[in-house]
This record gives sequence, C-alpha cells and structure tokens, in this order.
Amino acid sequence: MMDKNLNTLLIVDDAVENLTVLDALLRPLYQIRVATSGEKALRIAVSEPRPDLILLDVMMPGMDGYQVFDYLRADPSTRDIPVIFVTAMDSPEAELRGLDAGAVDYITKPLVPAIVLARVRTQLELKQARDWLSNKNVLLEAEVARRMLENEITQEVSIRALAHLAETRDPETGNHILRTQSYVHELALRLRDHPRFRTTLSDRFITLLSRSAPLHDIGKVGIPDAILQKPGPLTAVEWEIMKTHARIGAEAIEHAERDADRPVEFLGLAKEIAHWHHEKWNGSGYPDGLSGEAIPISARLMAIADVFDALISPRVYKPPMPLEEARDIITAGRGNHFDPDAADAFLQGFDAFAGIASSYLDAPTP
Repeated sequence: MMDKNLNTLLIVDDAVENLTVLDALLRPLYQIRVATSGEKALRIAVSEPRPDLILLDVMMPGMDGYQVFDYLRADPSTRDIPVIFVTAMDSPEAELRGLDAGAVDYITKPLVPAIVLARVRTQLELKQARDWLSNKNVLLEAEVARRMLENEITQEVSIRALAHLAETRDPETGNHILRTQSYVHELALRLRDHPRFRTTLSDRFITLLSRSAPLHDIGKVGIPDAILQKPGPLTAVEWEIMKTHARIGAEAIEHAERDADRPVEFLGLAKEIAHWHHEKWNGSGYPDGLSGEAIPISARLMAIADVFDALISPRVYKPPMPLEEARDIITAGRGNHFDPDAADAFLQGFDAFAGIASSYLDAPTP
C-alpha cells in the first residue's frame, strides 16, 4: 500500500536496468511508479496517485521523451507536473533543448546518486512552494470575491432602505421602486445593441444603472407632507416646491459622494437619475430644461420607467390607468417627452414591461 504522506514519482525509461537503479535509489524516500514507454507514462500520469514529479528518459523507441513532454503540457490535468529529463546525451545543445521545452531540470547518465537525490528533492520543494502559493491565491481570490459580494449586497440593501425611507413619505407608491428598477434594467438590455447606446450600455453600466435606479425620488424626503400627499391638484406655488425634489435628491447624493473615501461608481448614475429624470426630450422638462442628448442616458431611461409606472399606479389624486392607455401616452410622448429610440424599445417590448408591472402589484388598500 502506498503511503499518502510521501511524494509520488513517475520514472519513465524503456531500459529496465535504468528503472531498477532509480527505483532502488528513490523508493526508500518516495512512492514510485514506473513506465517503460511514453504511452504508458501518459496513462499513469492521469491516474491516482498523481505524480508530483516525473523523471523522463529522452531516448525511447516510438514516442520519445520530448513528445511525451509535449502531451503532458497539452493536458490541463498534467501540465503543471514538473519534469526532469534523464538522458545519456550530455551535450549542451541537448540540455538546452530540454530546458527550452520547459523541463525543470536535466540529469545526464551515468547517474550520480547524490546528484539525483539532490535534484529530486529540490524540485519537490519548489513544487510544494508553488502549490502553497497557488492554494493561498485561490483562498485569497475566494475571500476577495466573498467580500465584494458582501459589499454589493450591503450596498443594495442600503439603497433599498433609503428608497423605502423616501417611500414612507408617499405610502401609495408601494412597489414603485421595484417596478421602475426592473423597467430600467429591461429597457437598458433592449437598447444595449442599438448604435446610439451600445458604447454606453455595457454590462457594468447596466448593473450600476439598475442598482442606482431606486434612488430616483430620494429628494421627496424634502417635500412637505401637505404637498406630497395632497389629494387634489397642486397650486402653481406648490408645484414649484414639488419640482425641487429633483435638486434635493441630487444634492443629497452629491454630499454622499463627497463624504466617501473614494469615488463610488453607482452614486454618479444615481445623481444623474435623481437630478434629471423629469427632463423631456424637447426641453420642456425640469429642473434645467435639458433637451435631447444633453439629458444623460440614465435619466432618459428612468423618465420612461417613472412615467409609465406613475400612470398605471393609484395615487391620492387619481386611480390607476389601464395598461393600454398608458402605452398610448408613451407613444404620444415619443420624440417630445421621451428619447424616440428608447420609447420605441419600450413599445416593442411592451408585453415584458406589462409583465413586470403585474409581478410587483401593490397590496390593495385596506
């Protein structure tokens, strides 16, 4: 029975007398496996126990040592096993060829026992060090991935918490933040290959856009209840106050950016969305009267998501609108309120957006 605590060596040589010499020298210290041909060596190399080091004769009939080495390096399961070439060719050219091929060492015959033992021990120690570093790197990468995932989860939970805090001021919004977040994500996916959007809507941008979308109305925390929850039409003065929620939200996010030790990607998009999602393609929106391409893509997509959801959702001042009527309003707003290509993507995928709406229905009012 082989001792699992000992390193395993694979000795490959077509001459039985050479195998006998190496086996007698190395077996007291290591587990030994032998092969008398290149083909057999390749079969043993992928079987258990896997060799920690291979001593490979160069001159063999059929498949020579260089060919065996090439096969070992081509197989992902054996490419990292160190190989020492063992050969009677003692010319510098032969040794250089073996080392250039990728062998870790080169031993010439006739064998000197002390040299063989020293070379084998050195290469096993080096392999052990490489394996230790590799395992450390795997553990480190796993820990980094775990922490990144934990940070992302914490970030998303914090965003949701802030968004829900704003939502408590306007209790009839219900699942509004979940629906608008999903609308924006779906819309971005549908536009990612469009010539006007493909350079911006990368996978990373879409992830950050979706993550930041719930903060679009965070500025409503600064609007008085008497205005925010008024059941009837707002006066002109009240409407001007209501419109300040875009600026309030952007300023709050900007303060958070300044407090951060380093730039936080999603906050930039969150600030764009909060600030400009009420701008209109024709320049008649607020707070800055931006038009066309001057409106950030993030805000243009949120404009469609926010208007559509506001139309189909109940509010203190109106009942929900049927999906078909909301679709007609988006159609009418194409090129006026909304980016025409973004509106087209929404209308072409309308069934998907209607499905999102039905997936996050608000609880009925008691």
